[in-house]
Amino acid sequence: MQKVTFNNKYSPFFDALKGKVDLYFKSNNIKKTGNYKLYIKTITLAVSAVAIYGLLVFLTPPVWISVILCCLFGLTLAGIGFNVMHDGAHGSYSTKKWVNNFSAYTLNMMGGSSYLWKIKHNINHHTFTNIEGMDSDIDIKFWMRLHKEQEHHWFHRFQYIYFFFFYGISYFMWVYYLDFVKYFSSKVSDTSMRKMSLKDHVSFWFSKIVYTGFFIILPIFMVGLIPTIVGYSIIVFVCGITISIVFQLAHVVEATQFPKPDELSGKIDSEWAIHQVLTTADFATKNKAISWYVGGLNFQVVHHLFPKVSHIHYPNILKIIKETCIQYNVPYKEYPTFLSAVRSHIHQLKELGVN
Repeated sequence: MQKVTFNNKYSPFFDALKGKVDLYFKSNNIKKTGNYKLYIKTITLAVSAVAIYGLLVFLTPPVWISVILCCLFGLTLAGIGFNVMHDGAHGSYSTKKWVNNFSAYTLNMMGGSSYLWKIKHNINHHTFTNIEGMDSDIDIKFWMRLHKEQEHHWFHRFQYIYFFFFYGISYFMWVYYLDFVKYFSSKVSDTSMRKMSLKDHVSFWFSKIVYTGFFIILPIFMVGLIPTIVGYSIIVFVCGITISIVFQLAHVVEATQFPKPDELSGKIDSEWAIHQVLTTADFATKNKAISWYVGGLNFQVVHHLFPKVSHIHYPNILKIIKETCIQYNVPYKEYPTFLSAVRSHIHQLKELGVN
């Protein structure tokens, strides 16, 4: 695919915004990375995950309690991804590189690959947000049509109904199919990866084997085959639907744009920072419970403009962004509640299914 570039020769919007944000941290004498609030959240989520796993595998509660625990386990795994892994992978969890790397490796503990994630998310998605063929987050292929440039099939008219199923199985597909497609093809979306080191190869296979051992093989020995299949299915479905919904609400809603590069030059007309604002939407930023659980990913505009800033700082940074957007006439978009964003996403899926 043709190389995509942005009109960054002059970037007055981002220059002004970055200056204000840098001044905020300097004048308040605070670091851009996480603090005790993030560490307490990490401990809470980690202890919850270990406790629930132990109850399910070693104590085998009654069926109805096990179902509830499986749902809670799926939500907890998603919470670790949102809060610990995500900040770590972006290098915003701590000032210490090894702490960030360890935080990012929580994804490997959950069956994924932090190496592939950083390419898929940090590079492709954050650079080429909502650009067809470049942003792998909107490249679900075939069953889901998330952009008008994608091929249309008759069954897409029902995607606003069946999306729930595909989002639900996305985590399982990610762990046991999509990672392997990237690994063996050496490509993420249409972008070729650099050659993996021996350490990267070992980490990939070791993570998959250990995850399978702890999440499938050991439970089979402890509670039996059928309970393991049922329990694991509930866990990955709840985790998958949670992760998918949170990420899709930031980009695949009615308010966001899907810019198309110039066919000859491959250039996007706007500067990179403005492109991020146009292709991203926030939701429920005043809801502290949602903000705590999703790791500030409802402040997606802040995150895309300043990915190396920990999510604990997002509420204050958003005030600066809103002010600067007004100053430079850049349209900032926000859905006031989680449900209003979900409705917009479903409506967008419905529109894309028929047009």
